[in-house]
Amino acid sequence: MENKDTFEDAGDQSDSSMQSSEHSLGNIGNIQPLKSADKIRISTSLRSLQLLDDMAREKKLMVQKNSDTLSACRLRSKMLAKQLDHVDMEIEREEEAGNVAAVSRLQAVSSRLCTELEREKELELRLALTLKQNLVELWQIETEQEKHDILREQLQKDEEELQTQYQEEREVRIWKEKITALQAEGTRRTREKREKEAQREREERNKKLLEDAKRNHEKAVCFLRQSMARIHEKNAKEEAKAQEHMERRIQAVLSLKTSITSNRERLQTLQILSKAKALEAKKEEMKMREAIQAEGGNVVREIFLHKRQQEHEKRKEAFREQQKSRKMEIVSRILQERAATHKHRKSQSPTKAIKAHGKLEDPLLQSRKAWQSEETCKHADGEISPPWCPPLVCSLAGEGTAPQGESSENRRWDVLQESGDENTEKDKTLLVPEFPGLWNLEFDLRKVPKAEVTTQLAVRAIRTQMAKKKMEKLQTGILHKQTVPAQEHKGCAFHSKPSCIHFKDFDVGQIYKKKIILTNASYTVNYCKLVGISECLKDFISVHFDPPGKMSSGMSCEFLVTFKPMINKGLEGAVMFMAQTGSFSVPLKCTVKTCMLALDKELIDFGSLVVGETISRPISLTNSGALGARFRVRTSAGATSTLRATVKAPPAIVITEHLSDPEEEDEGSADPVAAGDPNQSCAEPREGVTPCAAQEPRRSSATEQLGQGELNTRSDVDTDNADNLMKVSPEEIPVEIMLGKVTEGEIGPFSSVKIPVLFVPAVPGDVRAEFVILFDNPDCKPLSFSAIGVSVDVPIWVPQPNVDLKICLYGRLYQDSVEVRSRATTTLRLKFEVCRELSKHMELLPKTGYIQAQSSFSAQLKFLPRQSLPEDAGSYFNAETGILEAPVTILIMDKAIKVNFTVHAIVTTSDLEISPAQISFGYCTIYEAVQANVTLTNKSILPQEFGFVGLPEFVEVQPNDGFGIILPLESLTLDIIFKATKAKEYSFELTCRTEINRQFKLSCKAVGVHPPLELSHSLVQFAATALNSVSSATLDVLNSHVDGSPLTHRVPRIGTGSPVGPTSFEFHVPQDCPVTITPSVGTVLPGQKSSIRVSFRPALLEQHIREEAARRLSTAAVPEAAAQIPSDPPQSPVGKKKKDSKKEQNKSSVSISRGRTGSRKSLASVHSPEEPKPEELKPDSDAYRAAQASLTRSFRGSFNKYIIPCSVASGHASGEEGSGNLTCSPHNTLYLELHCPAVAPPVLIMSDSGINVADFGDVSVGHRMMKRIMIENISPGKLELGFSVLNPNGPFLLVRAVGTLEPGENKPLIISFCPSEDKWFLETLDIQVAQTNLSLPLSGHGVVPSTECSVGEVLDMGYVMARDTVTATVQIKNTSSMTLLFSVQLESLSPTRDRDRQKIPSFLTSSLQRTEIVGTQNYNGFSVFRVSPTEGKIEAGMSQDFVVTFSPDHESLYYSDRLKVLLFGKHTAHEIQLKGAARDHLMFVEGGVPLDVPVESLAVTSPVAPQEALEKGPQEAVRSLLLLLEFVEGSAEAARAEITVGAIQSPQLAAKKAVEFSLDSGPELRRAGFELDGSKGALERGQLKRIGVSWVPPADLQTSDPPLVSALLTVKGDITECYRVLLMARVVSAAAPTA
Repeated sequence: MENKDTFEDAGDQSDSSMQSSEHSLGNIGNIQPLKSADKIRISTSLRSLQLLDDMAREKKLMVQKNSDTLSACRLRSKMLAKQLDHVDMEIEREEEAGNVAAVSRLQAVSSRLCTELEREKELELRLALTLKQNLVELWQIETEQEKHDILREQLQKDEEELQTQYQEEREVRIWKEKITALQAEGTRRTREKREKEAQREREERNKKLLEDAKRNHEKAVCFLRQSMARIHEKNAKEEAKAQEHMERRIQAVLSLKTSITSNRERLQTLQILSKAKALEAKKEEMKMREAIQAEGGNVVREIFLHKRQQEHEKRKEAFREQQKSRKMEIVSRILQERAATHKHRKSQSPTKAIKAHGKLEDPLLQSRKAWQSEETCKHADGEISPPWCPPLVCSLAGEGTAPQGESSENRRWDVLQESGDENTEKDKTLLVPEFPGLWNLEFDLRKVPKAEVTTQLAVRAIRTQMAKKKMEKLQTGILHKQTVPAQEHKGCAFHSKPSCIHFKDFDVGQIYKKKIILTNASYTVNYCKLVGISECLKDFISVHFDPPGKMSSGMSCEFLVTFKPMINKGLEGAVMFMAQTGSFSVPLKCTVKTCMLALDKELIDFGSLVVGETISRPISLTNSGALGARFRVRTSAGATSTLRATVKAPPAIVITEHLSDPEEEDEGSADPVAAGDPNQSCAEPREGVTPCAAQEPRRSSATEQLGQGELNTRSDVDTDNADNLMKVSPEEIPVEIMLGKVTEGEIGPFSSVKIPVLFVPAVPGDVRAEFVILFDNPDCKPLSFSAIGVSVDVPIWVPQPNVDLKICLYGRLYQDSVEVRSRATTTLRLKFEVCRELSKHMELLPKTGYIQAQSSFSAQLKFLPRQSLPEDAGSYFNAETGILEAPVTILIMDKAIKVNFTVHAIVTTSDLEISPAQISFGYCTIYEAVQANVTLTNKSILPQEFGFVGLPEFVEVQPNDGFGIILPLESLTLDIIFKATKAKEYSFELTCRTEINRQFKLSCKAVGVHPPLELSHSLVQFAATALNSVSSATLDVLNSHVDGSPLTHRVPRIGTGSPVGPTSFEFHVPQDCPVTITPSVGTVLPGQKSSIRVSFRPALLEQHIREEAARRLSTAAVPEAAAQIPSDPPQSPVGKKKKDSKKEQNKSSVSISRGRTGSRKSLASVHSPEEPKPEELKPDSDAYRAAQASLTRSFRGSFNKYIIPCSVASGHASGEEGSGNLTCSPHNTLYLELHCPAVAPPVLIMSDSGINVADFGDVSVGHRMMKRIMIENISPGKLELGFSVLNPNGPFLLVRAVGTLEPGENKPLIISFCPSEDKWFLETLDIQVAQTNLSLPLSGHGVVPSTECSVGEVLDMGYVMARDTVTATVQIKNTSSMTLLFSVQLESLSPTRDRDRQKIPSFLTSSLQRTEIVGTQNYNGFSVFRVSPTEGKIEAGMSQDFVVTFSPDHESLYYSDRLKVLLFGKHTAHEIQLKGAARDHLMFVEGGVPLDVPVESLAVTSPVAPQEALEKGPQEAVRSLLLLLEFVEGSAEAARAEITVGAIQSPQLAAKKAVEFSLDSGPELRRAGFELDGSKGALERGQLKRIGVSWVPPADLQTSDPPLVSALLTVKGDITECYRVLLMARVVSAAAPTA
């Protein structure tokens, strides 16, 4: 309420102020302002008058100038006339004397003077005329000015009125601003009032929120405990399951180990048997070879045919076994299909369910069939392992050994029963689906009542009709077009990102989620509503969409699509929405993992190859899909178009089924297996085959293309054809195109496999082979490729048709031998020919030779590539790659047959390139070395050894002294180091020689310089220095140039030389270099030296510290931002309990994920805008110092090199400017190289904000300040610390040292600082730790505190009524640069006052010997004077007010005390004498010479006495006052003295009449020469009046008897007091001292 009243009062005041201001404005607005025309007229007239005045002044100046010129002209005319008269007199005199020459000369002078005189007269006339004209014009102008005097006065008045108007306008603006300020003040007060109310409401709301938060927290804790209990239970179950799983795995590993051991033993047995069989076969082959040689036959041919026959027999036996197994398989399939058909006939399920089931099972069944057939083919080729087949087929195959007595019908019935049982078992062992429903084992479509089906269909039809009607209603009533003034929106109202929801390569059982963004692409506000999803997607897809409401154009919303696949099948559909402009949908597609297989080529062309040689070419199979597959490479049936085009893998004729379409088989195929009646190949399927299987699309395998009846028929035909194939004639030729080692295997997702194909020609002619790649995945179609080649048969052949000479160099000779073998039975003559393009570079010796029958011949190949090879070789040589393919022909002279072989080589150069080709080292002093870098590039593709040989003594090549190996196409950087031995010009060449003796030149130039000065050491290697410590080294700068004669010693010169005399130097240290050189500038006299000190102080880079501080601040801001994020809503723990259905679980997971997303967003929004910048951090901030300490802890050491230039100049250097005023040659510059290793300090300063400087700051002189510095051991070992000795006479003192520190321990180090004078003190404390000195700089500033006091030495409190209190303020200002600690003391409260009072009383001593400071004190024991505050501090430049209180309790005129202001408890800054007087009555009189002592009587007086006296009535008291008047002899002024009468202003006394006083001036005073001034008067409270007394010695005054006259002073107030005033006068001389 008080605040409200205050605001109302303030509002009333502001309203009244505004009203007064408006009234003032109204008064000012009544004044009529001048018009604009008047203002323009006034300004124009003023300008005209001003122009007229300017013209008048100008004319006056011209008149004055002309008059001056005219006066000068007249003066010159007079002088010329006098000179002419003088010349005439001279002429007469000389004529009389007869001096003709002088006369002639004087006559010439006379004529010249006459001419000048005439000229001056003419000029005088012109000037007089001009002056006259100017005077006339001036008079006209002055006349014009007199005419405008009245106008001028009027204009002055108008201008004054204009200024007055301007002043009034300013006042108006000021009043308006005041009104605006008052209004703003009122607005501010209103706003403050509202803010206070809002603050109060906010506090109440926060209090309520806090209470709610506490309650929510208690609930959350309860829920959390329940959740944790469930989690612990779940973890225990999972751990038990994991333990069981681990035990099962251990058992499986043990069983696997047992089986591996047994398999290994069996494998060893089989290997031993196979080795024994191979040994026996080899023995039989040797016997057979010996028998054939004994008969004289062809051993190779007979053995080959014998092996071929054995292989055919093996194949025949294997094929028969294969036919038996295939028959059993076909029978089992027929029986299985019959059983399935019987089962389907009995079933009453809908056809759609059967088809769906068939689509799910048939591809797997068919792929197994195809894979089984291929396995059968593989084992028919001679492999030992049994063919792979399904469990059903294996069971049937096991029963194939039943007794022959059983009929086929019984056997078929048994098989049918077994198959039915197995089907039942399969139905029982299906995996349990995750969602119960149509897949439930107990659910049977046959048991669904027809009534329920009819009801469901009717309900579905009704819902469909209602949806259609609703859609039509929406389209007709709600939906409308969106138009804007310029255009109409067309197309979809919302755009989705991405445009299609695609779940690619999914795995069954996993959960996939995608977030889709919908953007309003229409022109106006629109909304979006989720309608649903496609029917086929409802069991697998769920959409979470929160309708955003109305959305402006360009705004976006999100929805989440969750996909949980249950079957491995592709899905397609859409997510449907409804917008204001119509419905739209987002397409959705789910694709399974697929194999996308492809070959890099479909044809392999081997080209021509001589019989007996072998060549291999790979083909790549690439899988770009996400599903792997197993592949198998086999020969295609189309490869058997000729007898030679058969496939072998391993070498043998492989009988495979045709893999092409049935139409291609009808056209005719050369497959020996499929040979027979073509009509049988197209046989119709038998009755046992189901219609569904018969209508299935054709697959890639032949088994799926043919019916079961056809397979049964074909088996007999294949057996007959196989029998025919096994009868091979001896002239049959072996397989030439075959597969390599890789014929089957696994190809993973997104990978590739290389399949090698071999070509081994055996018979001349064209060869072609077809291959097909089969896959176990039924969705992957077989891939086929072809291989062709041409085999050539010649009597001779070259075992190595490709002669590889590897890498050759130009200009080098390479040789190799070429072996030629003959299979002919006669001697042949050979001729070796090289193509004409390469005849200059390649040669075969001998060029002609004879090769014996069945023998070999060697020829020598010589290859010498020349530099012209790229131009000569043409197409045989690739200049870019350097590859040479040279064809060489061997011609059989007798048969005109050519045999070709190829010479391969890679020709490269042996050049080395040196860049740059010429080096100029420039000017180099004899005391240093100059380094230049060159790049050595190897142009060859071979490594080369090189070396710089024959180097001069002043040149060095590094590394490895210029020797090394350079790799192919590599570039090496070499350092050429030049060190001049004397001052001269150098020009030389360096030779680089390779291992093949090639030379490469490098030209070098340099100029040697002998500088005037030299350094005692040009290299300084500092010891490992810790951070913030110092390492120093001392060097000398020498001046050995004492004589200019080059005969006595070497003279410094750059070509010509330098003068003898003082030489100056200056070191230029870079800014960021942690090195200091003192002195950096100096002068060295001839024959002398100057010492310099180089100091290295490593420190952390400021930029690194700032970056680390910014990183730490940003990291620390993350938890603060996280703390600002509100906690999750309390509904989330409850949502975790809802696990009754999958949908509820999905919803809860979605909500939790949304909450987490929101938390991340809020966290980012809180954290992102507050990231600090490194440049904004200050070195004195806490973050900066913390980062500095962190980097010091993690410092790992560094090593830097610095090169400091030193300029040299002749002459003396002046001051610190260095040689800037001297001319220095850059060629004389000296260089100092510094090696500076830095390491981490073993100890770290923890306190004082981590700064390695103990700065005490400003400390008062004589005051001692202590500083505590914490030292921590950051090294891994124990440390023993040592400390250097500080200056014993200095202000710093090590109070407490630290002896030892354990790892990680910290201890305090205490240092004190006590300055003795006003100046800066600097000192360094070295901490010796483990052979390392850490420097701790100590600094402090001794400051003499200075203050200013507002009063002088005495503070007089004046007269006060007894038992009253008055105060006075004393201000003391701190004028120093430091904070001052003060304390105040009163002398009356001094602890030594009692001891000081044990002396002679002051009233017994003379006034000159009195030293008593403390005067009268109170009777009540309290101090008369009090001061506050008694202690505190004064900041630099600030002031402190001290309040002095004077409270006497009785009457006394001698109250006194002394106030001392002490700084830091020691230094006395000010001493102020406190005085005061107390009266029981309101009037007082003072003045004159004191007649009593300033000490009260020892008698105790009752304080009641004055009150009793007042009650009795006024009393008259007589006191004496002595006035001494001294008249100076001979002075004209009278001697004067004063008496002061005053009245005390006190609230204790009631208002009464004024105080009256009167001083009787009797005739005695006048006779004695005394005159009174103001002897009577009256005083009001608080007033003073003075009574003046003057004395002039009367004429009859006797100096020996000074006058002494008394007068009565009566003062009337509350009582009447009488004072006897004694007036004493005397005459003194001017030089006499006064008392």
